[in-house]
Amino acid sequence: MKVPRYRAVLFDLDGTLTDPYDGITRTFVYALERLGVNPPDDTTLRSWIGPPLHDSFRAYLGDEELAMRGVRAYRERYGAIGMYENRVYPGIPELLRDLRAGGCRLFLATSKLHSVAEAILDHFGLTNYFDASFGASPDASLSAKADIIAAALAHMRPEERASCVMVGDTVYDVAGARANGIPCIAVTYGYGARAALEAAGPDALAHSVGELRTLLGF
Repeated sequence: MKVPRYRAVLFDLDGTLTDPYDGITRTFVYALERLGVNPPDDTTLRSWIGPPLHDSFRAYLGDEELAMRGVRAYRERYGAIGMYENRVYPGIPELLRDLRAGGCRLFLATSKLHSVAEAILDHFGLTNYFDASFGASPDASLSAKADIIAAALAHMRPEERASCVMVGDTVYDVAGARANGIPCIAVTYGYGARAALEAAGPDALAHSVGELRTLLGF
């Protein structure tokens, strides 16, 4: 049995464990149309996969009240339909299984609403691989990726905090890991722009689930 390189691994969800393109982009379009606002092009929609939901609406709409209405409309559809328009990347269940079998503790650290993230893990049969999950709160009091990572780290034993890594697909994951003093592996098969990821300076880049497996010691 191989021994994992790290005692604990924090995983992002969207673009790292699952490919949520259909559900997220369709739901953004739905929410904007509910507001009477034309949706952006596909490139912009893709860039909204991963960052905090409220940040994307606020940047596009330029109005705090409209952004809050957009978030509410988004969650209305996503919780009922959008979160199931999703798929697990091939090789991820096997990687999670092997990490756990090797004695590694796994934590979810996502900007997605916590209750929705847990429902997605459950829907795809991934819940039992994780020791705990951390995500955004409904009132946005917890939404920044650095704060979500900090919450996960606070749940770990000291020896795990000293030997852990964040795995994610956006610059938010890299910056959040750095803010908490832990390394980050950035995956390029997700939705973060590769040039932006490289510029953010992660400790390593994984271009596939197979490469991620190798970087994690398998």
